[in-house]
Amino acid sequence: MSTTEPRITVGVDGSAGSTAAVAWAAKLAALRHLELRIVHGLQLTGVYYGGGVLGAGAEALFDAIRTDGERVVADARALAASIDKDLAVTTDLPNEPPVPMLIDESRRARLLVVGRTGTDGFADMLLGGTAASVVSHAHGPVVVVRGRHDSADVPESGPVVVGVDGSPNSEQAIAVAFEEAALRGAPLIALHAWNDVTYEDAFGSARILTQPESLEEDEERLLGQRLAGWQEKYPDVAIRRVLVRDRPRHALLEVSAEAQLVVVGSRGRGGFTGMLLGSTSQALVQHARCPVLVVRPEPKA
Repeated sequence: MSTTEPRITVGVDGSAGSTAAVAWAAKLAALRHLELRIVHGLQLTGVYYGGGVLGAGAEALFDAIRTDGERVVADARALAASIDKDLAVTTDLPNEPPVPMLIDESRRARLLVVGRTGTDGFADMLLGGTAASVVSHAHGPVVVVRGRHDSADVPESGPVVVGVDGSPNSEQAIAVAFEEAALRGAPLIALHAWNDVTYEDAFGSARILTQPESLEEDEERLLGQRLAGWQEKYPDVAIRRVLVRDRPRHALLEVSAEAQLVVVGSRGRGGFTGMLLGSTSQALVQHARCPVLVVRPEPKA
């Protein structure tokens, strides 16, 4: 049984990336008639115990950190209200490190939203292993809000793109992508990337697959099978199938330049295997030119 609540949660830190994330989350919450929850991790425990800050100065530092956190949350709340004055907004400033706090928040949110970069508590959040920790260990879908040309200019038009690889998690990504495209009145690009080189062992030994024409026919058939039924369920969504012989990260990064949202599963087979644990994850969350929505596998009954 799902424990999610009817809300979208966004992590804030006062940076430009955080501001873009709040605006994006507020617009989606208003569109979906959901509550928006704004959270900011103070991480004060380290100040007292890990940072060696004791004595008379500790209380003043504590107050300064909390005051700054309250300002960050208040600014985020004001931005959300400017987008939709009727939007239901709640806030929280827990004394927790940002990453575990966000992972815990993802247990109850319909969607967890984070910015492309940050300062202080969110510093390096989307760099290296910290990004993998947040996105890979969240208990629900996560959006990393990115803009065009590594800026806060987040696109609001263009198609929704979904990466299709034939895995069960990819099936969930397709379902989410159709829903998002229908909600936005946007066309959908279903992209299936494949190549004729596979890596068979831990040392990266490669082999060239024979009969590439036959393989391409198989891949085209797979894409058609994965989309079967969805067009009937969402007849108003215009869909374009794209089959490319390329690595998924290259193809998805290229198409992100024209998209308003890219939707992918957290794991897959072939090119998508281990996606959020390696180079493809880094490429998407650090270099995509639009928001990236990562769909988590549904828990087993």
